[in-house]
Amino acid sequence: MSQGQPSAIPMVDLTAQYPLIREAIERGLQGALDEAKFILGPNVQAFEAEVAEYLGASHAIGVASGTDALHLALLAAGVRAGDEVITTPFSFISTAEAIRYIDAIPVFADIDPHTFNLDPQSVASVITPSTRAILPVHLFGQPANMPALQALANDHALALVEDCAQSFGAQVEGIKTGGMGITGAFSFFPSKNLGGYGDGGMVSTNDPALAAEINALRNHGSRERYYHYRIGYNSRLDELQAVILREKLAHIDGFNQARRALAHRYTQALSAVPGITPPHEDRIGEHVYHQYTLLAEDERHRDALMGHLAAQQIASAVYYPVPLHQQEAFQTKADEAPRSKSPASLPVAESVAKRCFSLPMYPELSEPDAERVINAIQSLG
Repeated sequence: MSQGQPSAIPMVDLTAQYPLIREAIERGLQGALDEAKFILGPNVQAFEAEVAEYLGASHAIGVASGTDALHLALLAAGVRAGDEVITTPFSFISTAEAIRYIDAIPVFADIDPHTFNLDPQSVASVITPSTRAILPVHLFGQPANMPALQALANDHALALVEDCAQSFGAQVEGIKTGGMGITGAFSFFPSKNLGGYGDGGMVSTNDPALAAEINALRNHGSRERYYHYRIGYNSRLDELQAVILREKLAHIDGFNQARRALAHRYTQALSAVPGITPPHEDRIGEHVYHQYTLLAEDERHRDALMGHLAAQQIASAVYYPVPLHQQEAFQTKADEAPRSKSPASLPVAESVAKRCFSLPMYPELSEPDAERVINAIQSLG
């Protein structure tokens, strides 16, 4: 970097947060190393209890990743091969990937043009006698329209499994995400609102039978050591990750409030920029801004904006450039069972994928750097 050139602004800067919690984390890690109880040890057990209390859920079960959380949640919900699970095409692949792990069929419905979450009317249009579950994603930290989706699930006797990978701490009418469906699946990937220093995940539920099933599934299908009633998985939250996550959990409300304050600052400054549509905050729930994602006029305008930001050492990103119903992994080949189903076109998801882009978003982003981001967009807009 040449003298006088401003430093780069990344999408997320984990190094900015670590000094704030370094002492507590290092003390906790040393204690765990001294105790040497590494598999489902005391920190995992304590973290599970603390998350359950925070979410207002009866049970929280730590697993190895957010993808595993989705996989095990669907299995415990009774989804089986050939069943249809309605979900969003505008998400990371793990949402639909978990459905395919059990040879069930992802059925993609379109999204709301404002929140980018599942559109309940589109969901209703693709329910069939083979539908077993609805899997909404609380995308970018914005809660999905859970009252409407819950009503659909109740009317059609469907399981409602929440993908909460991006929404830790978000809530709908005072209920945290992960506490409205029969289960909630969380990711602790490092960049998440509550992120570890490696992979990790969790399943929340208020159903003791589902909790017992997930506990067994994560531990080789065992309820009692060396007795296995079904084929399970090796998917346990790591003890050392639990140490880190326990410390971060104590700060999560402050972290989320800083994200919201930054998002509101962005929105206030960028709402008047021509051709830019800031994120919409649905009145149904409280957004926790895992990402701050805008819409440009079209793909060309988006690319110009992102190029302009890059020239000023400001990161931006596109989540997600190819909707899941257009991904090769979900295209059914000749003479094979369906890999997925969807209407011929999902116009809202396809349009959003071509126009969306995200700005740097993390609690420690400084005021001068936030102003640099804002000024860069205003100068082109």
